[in-house]
Amino acid sequence: MEHKKGREGFSSGIAAFFATLGSAVGLGNIWKFPYVVGANGGAAFLLVYFICIIFIGLPVMISEFYMGRKTRKNVMGALEILTPKRKWKSIGLISMLGSYFIVFFYSSVGGWVYSYVFKTIKGDFNQVTSQSAQEEFGRTIIGPISPIVWQFIVVTVVSLILVLGVKNGIERITKTLMPILFILILICDIKALTLPGVNESFKFLFKVDFSMLSGSAILMAMGLAFFKLSLGMGCMMTYGSYFTKKDNMMGTAAKVAISDTIVSLLVGIAVFSAVFSFGMKPSSGPGLLFMTVPMVFSKLPFGTLLLLAFFILASIAATTAMTSMCEVVIAYYSEQRGMSRKKAVFLNAVIILGIGIFATLSADDNSLLGKFTVFHMRVFDLFDFISSNILLPLGGILIAIFVGYVIPKCDIKKELSNEGNLKLDKLIDTYYIILRYVTPVLVFIVFLSSLGLM
Repeated sequence: MEHKKGREGFSSGIAAFFATLGSAVGLGNIWKFPYVVGANGGAAFLLVYFICIIFIGLPVMISEFYMGRKTRKNVMGALEILTPKRKWKSIGLISMLGSYFIVFFYSSVGGWVYSYVFKTIKGDFNQVTSQSAQEEFGRTIIGPISPIVWQFIVVTVVSLILVLGVKNGIERITKTLMPILFILILICDIKALTLPGVNESFKFLFKVDFSMLSGSAILMAMGLAFFKLSLGMGCMMTYGSYFTKKDNMMGTAAKVAISDTIVSLLVGIAVFSAVFSFGMKPSSGPGLLFMTVPMVFSKLPFGTLLLLAFFILASIAATTAMTSMCEVVIAYYSEQRGMSRKKAVFLNAVIILGIGIFATLSADDNSLLGKFTVFHMRVFDLFDFISSNILLPLGGILIAIFVGYVIPKCDIKKELSNEGNLKLDKLIDTYYIILRYVTPVLVFIVFLSSLGLM
């Protein structure tokens, strides 16, 4: 059995892999993960992170894939087919809200990245200093007009991809952009290997220092194993619904988790080799991407070209991640509400820009709405908090409990083994035990930790 009549899907396993990898690879791979690894014991932290992936990331991802492909539906439609009980349908609602709230502020950040591609082409970073890099970033996020314009451009690009559909849009774009992303990272890494700071960057990222593995570092590894793979917001469920019946869902999940980590570490080698070469301190967050990187790359031979490659790869990461988040709600509107795909995309672009503008105008204390706070948070931070700290972990816990306790094990076995064609019995049994008894507890700990209760 292939895709239901009239419903699009991915054409092959490689298409499914690139699309899901595109969803998982986002700006966090560039500005957060490499630094967190280096600051918390390098290879020791990576070991803990991979253990967390086995107990948190993979079980939730496989469960989302199962729910999507089994039903061939969007997040709300999937729950309607899988259970008659209303309470479980909240999973679909939480997933959609999680995607919305992230896109509201993520589209702002995507706009900053796009604008930096343009600034690099213009030559704005040719003679950049620490102060001018800081001032440039300030101008970029405070605006008020330019960040709104760039947010509009990002949402338009993502909307154009989505209008083209699953095969001609999402599949074609991710199959093209993900290999380009790898090539650009490798170009930056080849250059990094010639820099004096390359040994220090390897030492920073891959040293084995178990003494740096504090309780908070382990909690961080648990959180990253969950958040980095686009879980709890319906992306993997929606993309899972486009998989073919021949796809090995467990294999795809493992390949995505490993590839996502490799992307982060390769970016880390490029960035930190440059940072250490000029005696600078490694840092995390937007400052690394928008202030440190332009400053260090500008000092390198062919620095402008490298900087351009770097910001293009950051734009690709932002675009593919946003595309997957938007597809969650597009699939809902077009399937559950009977809208044409074009109308659903247009409606959501209006919603995202209409509400996202409040995030854009509150990204900094000096922004137009920077002094306006809700629960002592700027709107930008509030959207981030609601999605990352409440909706996503809550969605993850409910998915683990729902698939682990409500769905009959024989149904899961049948779907994950492709009707018995894949000999994965022991692997499926292991996944099922972890999903029932370990994953919900660990995601609950992530939930408490993200709320500052641990």
